[in-house]
Amino acid sequence: MISPKQLSGTGVALITPFNQQKEVDHTALSRLVNNVIDKGIDFLVALGTTAETATLTGKEKLEVVRTIKDTNAGRIPIVLGMGDNNTAQLIETINRTDFDGIDAILTVTPFYNKPNQSGLYQHYKAISEISPVPLILYNVPSRTGCNLNAKTTIRLANDFDNIIAVKEASGNQDQIMDLIKHKPNDFLVLSGDDSGTLPLIALGGDGVISVIANAYPAEFSNLVKAAKDNNLELARQIHYSLTDIINNIFAEGNPAGIKAVLHLQQVIDNQVRLPLVPVTDKLYDQLKSQIAAL
Repeated sequence: MISPKQLSGTGVALITPFNQQKEVDHTALSRLVNNVIDKGIDFLVALGTTAETATLTGKEKLEVVRTIKDTNAGRIPIVLGMGDNNTAQLIETINRTDFDGIDAILTVTPFYNKPNQSGLYQHYKAISEISPVPLILYNVPSRTGCNLNAKTTIRLANDFDNIIAVKEASGNQDQIMDLIKHKPNDFLVLSGDDSGTLPLIALGGDGVISVIANAYPAEFSNLVKAAKDNNLELARQIHYSLTDIINNIFAEGNPAGIKAVLHLQQVIDNQVRLPLVPVTDKLYDQLKSQIAAL
C-alpha cells in the first residue's frame, strides 16, 4: 500500500484533450503526462473534475486511464477519480475496476443528494471497507451542494487506516485550520484550490491537487516545494506571479480556462464537450497577454 508521504507535494488534475472532432486525443494526453512528470510533478490524478469525466463514455474512461498508466510507466503515483451519489453503485464500480497501476482513489462527496454528516460518514465507511487501494476524500461544496466538515473528516481519518488524505476545496479557512490542527499525524490535507495552496501549506497542510500545474508544472511544483521548505519569500514570489492567470482560468469555468492556456502553449486543441463551451474571445486574449508576460 502506498505511503501517504508519496501523495504529498504537487499532484496535477489532468485534463482530457479532445481533437477537432471532440474525440479523445491520446497523443496529446501522453505528451501532457510526460511533460508534467519531467517538470517535477509528484503524482497524477486521472478522471477528476478537470478531466471532464462526466462527459466521457465508459469505454473512453478506460482508454484514458490506460494511456495515462502506459505513459507514466510506474514513474510516479496515479490517483483515480471515482465518485457517485449512489453509494451502492460506486461500490459496484470499484469492485469491477482493475486497479493495476493505480495507487489511490480520489472520491468526491455525494452530489445533489445533500447528505448530512452522518450520511457522509456512512458513505465513506462503506467505500473504505471494500476499496483495494487507499482513499483521498474530496470536499468541494461549490460543486456538490454539501460540506464534509472537519469533525467528520477527522473521525473518518481516525477510524479507517486506508483513508489517508482529503482534497479540501471548501475555501473555509476556519474549517481548514481546525482540520489541520486536529488530524492524525500521517493524514494529508491537500489544497483543492490553486490560489489557496500557499496559505494552506503555511498553515501546516501537505500539498495540492492542481489545475494550473497542467500548464505550469515546474513553477507550481517549485512553489509547493519552497512553501514546504519554509522558503516563504520564494513561494510568495511564484504565487503572485501566477495569481492573475489562476483567477482567469476559472473565470468562465473549469477546464475551459486551462484548456485555453494549453492551446495557447500549443499543447492541445481548444476543445471542450457540451455542456461546457470554450472561453470567450475576450478572456482568451487576456490569457494570451498573461502568458506572454510570464
